[in-house]
Amino acid sequence: MLRSRNLGRFCAIVTALSFLLTGAFVCASQSGLIEKASAEGYSKRLFDASRVHSIDIAMDDWETFIENCAGEEYVSCTVLIDGEKYSNVAIRAKGNTSLSSVQQYGNDRYSLKLEFDHYDSSQTYYSLDKLCLNNLIQDKTMMKDYLAYALMNRMGVASPECSYVWITVNGSDWGLYLAVEGVEDAFLSRSYGSGNLYKPDSQQNGGGRGNGRDFDFADFDFDSVDKADEFVKPDFPNAPDFSSFPAMLRSDDSSGRPETPGCFSPGGMGSSDVKLQYVDDDPESYSNIFSSAKTKIDSGDQERLIASLKALSEGDASVVNADSVMRYLAVHDFLVNGDSYTGSMVHNYYLYEKDGVLEMIPWDYNLAFGAFSFSSGSATGAVNSPIDSPVSGDVSDRPMVAWIFQNEIYLRSYHAIYAEFVESNLSNGWLSAEIERVHQMIRPYVEKDPTAFYTADELDQAIAALQAFCEKRAESVLGQLAGAIPSTEDGQTADSSALIDASNLNLNDMGEFNQGGGRGGQTPPNGMTPPDGFTPPNGMTPPGSDSNASASSDGSADAQNDIPTLPNDMTPPDGMVPPGSTSEEGTSQSDSDAVTGGESTGDTSAVPQSAESAAQTDLKAEGGDETDSESQLEEARRSERATNPSQPDPSAPNDESSTDSAQPDQIAPNDESPTDSAQPDPSARDNEAAFSFSRPDQGSPNGESTSDSQTWLLLAVSVFALLVGLIFAKKYRVNR
Repeated sequence: MLRSRNLGRFCAIVTALSFLLTGAFVCASQSGLIEKASAEGYSKRLFDASRVHSIDIAMDDWETFIENCAGEEYVSCTVLIDGEKYSNVAIRAKGNTSLSSVQQYGNDRYSLKLEFDHYDSSQTYYSLDKLCLNNLIQDKTMMKDYLAYALMNRMGVASPECSYVWITVNGSDWGLYLAVEGVEDAFLSRSYGSGNLYKPDSQQNGGGRGNGRDFDFADFDFDSVDKADEFVKPDFPNAPDFSSFPAMLRSDDSSGRPETPGCFSPGGMGSSDVKLQYVDDDPESYSNIFSSAKTKIDSGDQERLIASLKALSEGDASVVNADSVMRYLAVHDFLVNGDSYTGSMVHNYYLYEKDGVLEMIPWDYNLAFGAFSFSSGSATGAVNSPIDSPVSGDVSDRPMVAWIFQNEIYLRSYHAIYAEFVESNLSNGWLSAEIERVHQMIRPYVEKDPTAFYTADELDQAIAALQAFCEKRAESVLGQLAGAIPSTEDGQTADSSALIDASNLNLNDMGEFNQGGGRGGQTPPNGMTPPDGFTPPNGMTPPGSDSNASASSDGSADAQNDIPTLPNDMTPPDGMVPPGSTSEEGTSQSDSDAVTGGESTGDTSAVPQSAESAAQTDLKAEGGDETDSESQLEEARRSERATNPSQPDPSAPNDESSTDSAQPDQIAPNDESPTDSAQPDPSARDNEAAFSFSRPDQGSPNGESTSDSQTWLLLAVSVFALLVGLIFAKKYRVNR
């Protein structure tokens, strides 16, 4: 037995070690050496893609927030994610073309961004710091982004997590959105652990030496400009030949990859630094990269990245993660996304760098599957997009992928990865099944979505077109890999006889670049009139005019679908089929139905209307106190459960049971309840048992993280050890 003197020393040592361990744990957590919660925390919760999640936004003046969305300024709100409450969360509108499109068409369904740590650096959602809520604009399939990220993840490419969410605002339904993990600190920790993140972009002109950095519009001398009649068109050797422009609009176009807007300079509109080209050793020449860094960088980070770009420009592939980049490109190329690094706009990607090695991270695929194109509905070019000409312009213009096509060994590896992608995602039927699963899951929400850009019927038509596109695209890619179809743009131009025919597939059925508005998305707002003094061309009828509405008195498809017609004095080029007419082969609307699947056989059952929505109409933002709104929100939920216990909330997780009113923010265990069998949640997956959802064992509803709980536990152990030591010391002192 220990003597009292030794026991006292032992207790003192244990107490001191406990305090030291607690202090070290706290310091490591604050410095980022230890994550505040497991990355799997948010991945297995909000980003469980087997169901539609719920996000409730509560704020005092939603109307004022919407009016000021164009400014993209953060304001404070409270959010409930699947019933878990987070206060003082920053929210703002987000987006480039989507933001302007929403404004242009008078809709207020903006994409949103939530920052949990904006006002409180210690607050996260199970370590997630940033969350994007995409409004699904320009995408009638409502799943292009989702499928892109899912395919990237399946191929081992670091890419954002995502899932569908049903959003309510102050208790009122707002709409179905796609929640996407922000590519910032949490993403970096989950995917890599450390390193640097950049989002190169040059949406505004200029940026970087040779990219307009030193240009000042105010200093421009307009008097020195020659008169218009003395202007000599500059020679752009790689500019497109506009004499063949009508051929780009033919419905039977089969000239290869789709043309994209903005290609008036060789290789696209992006600046040199955004194309990841080496300019010089001056960091200011790469302002579009370094000004968009998502991590803290210093001069050493800048020098290291510039050195990598220089090596890449010299054909040195050792500065890229070759396997990762080839996997990224294989998926990316299959998706035919012109609004990207490989397209003419040269943006919508993230760049990862660590120790001088670079990787690509995918972002923003709502215009994939050929939607970002001049061909405006022609699918043959998109379906046969040549896999060995993946860039708008010369491949050498994009150094990040050019090295693949400059070395035969790399090219064979790329082809092998591409074949693996098709086999493991398309040939085995996974993609087709996943498209249909998601279709059935989200359709009931689309039916009741008050702000949706498209109807459920348009969704059905889009899904049929998407399935047909993927099938034909896979057929073309396999033919190109086998050598039966030319795999380069030049080869397809020289011989298009082997291309997969997709002339009956309309890309616009899946969404398009120039569109917006409310349900239907294709027409200008009601009451929109041409500007004063505007005279339309002969035979052209302005949208929304009376004559346009009565263009076809017999109620033909042209009038019903608002299909434009050619002016009276215009003769279509050879081979062009005017909208609304039949081709020489007699292709009709019924033929199109045969291609796209005709009437949908999908589930058309509506989502059960939650009594909570009816009970919460008084919670619309009318300037009330935020706390009051939250208490009213919970009171409405309790009332609904009491009055209609068998009616589940369609926006609630399908595996939650009724929660205790004393703890409204707690998530119930995944126990089957009588309500589940009485009326199943429409978002439930068939094999529901495979997607269990239990009470989180990390964190708490108020955002407290795992490390916080462990810190308090260690502190309690330290105090307990101290008390035990004092008690034993006193006892043995008395015995002596």
